[in-house]
Amino acid sequence: MSPTMNYDLIAFGGESTVVVEYEPDPRQETRYQSESQLETEFIRQLESQAYERVTITSEADLVSNLRTQLQSLNRYEFTDTEWQRFFTERIASTGDGIVEKTVRIQEDHVQLLTRDDGSTKNITLLDKQNIHNNRLQVINQYAVDLGEGGASFANRYDVTILVNGLPMVHVELKRRGVPIREAFNQIDRYQRDSFWAGSGLFEYVQLFVISNGTQTKYYSNTTRRQHVADQHGSRRTKKTSNSFEFTSWWADARNQPILDLMAFAKTFFAKHTILNILTRYCVLTSDRLLLVMRPYQIVATEQILSKINISTNYKTLGTREAGGYVWHTTGSG
Repeated sequence: MSPTMNYDLIAFGGESTVVVEYEPDPRQETRYQSESQLETEFIRQLESQAYERVTITSEADLVSNLRTQLQSLNRYEFTDTEWQRFFTERIASTGDGIVEKTVRIQEDHVQLLTRDDGSTKNITLLDKQNIHNNRLQVINQYAVDLGEGGASFANRYDVTILVNGLPMVHVELKRRGVPIREAFNQIDRYQRDSFWAGSGLFEYVQLFVISNGTQTKYYSNTTRRQHVADQHGSRRTKKTSNSFEFTSWWADARNQPILDLMAFAKTFFAKHTILNILTRYCVLTSDRLLLVMRPYQIVATEQILSKINISTNYKTLGTREAGGYVWHTTGSG
């Protein structure tokens, strides 16, 4: 009888969402950098990771680019009337807010287009089956003027990641030495004053990243939305799970924090990582709150999935070798 063989997971490969172990760059930047210098370096890093740098300065440009990206993803050319109908009914419906747009991305990412001849066609906003079909672009210094689209204040956004033309990740930067809470508060103003303006495309942002170069954190749009609501409601003095204190650090699979912005860009913003997070590791609750998983939760999930795959491939299902156990800590549920 041949000996029993064990097929245990040793380490994740290159396509795992969380890097196994991150070795900091010994030349990591520590000198003074202005916010503009930090932004330039960050965008340059994203470009080196195959993000397309595009210049978009108006909502008209943003909408035009969105049409182009969706046409490319779906291999379909909209007529002008089809696009106008699809955009106003399926993407920027009057009355839709963050909740409706988040549900659209997380649960209803395939929308129905009514063609000019009366027939229908499915249009995918986000490809969750083949994530590398999605196209990543980076824009910066997108400005909204006072009164534009109803905006109550003029704002200029630092860096935004477009996925198939839709703003889905927003990055707010502060110069080195400035507390990152100030970046959190800056996004607070955007949410209150202008993200909803015009067609409200910036309400499609699913994740926010804040950094001062040496410290970097991320959080979901629920954190931002509920924080704004709390500040204007009866709970404004109560610390909630949606406040700054519940933003998250990124880390490697050994749970070593990755704080530096450039290191964060190389890992969190690796294309397969950010697309995995957006398509697989954002959880929409029954209360319509979007939660983004922390790195150790993602690692645990992928270990479980790997164990299932190994057990299936080596036909050990139903045996002790296929077993395992799952636990949780820190109130993760």
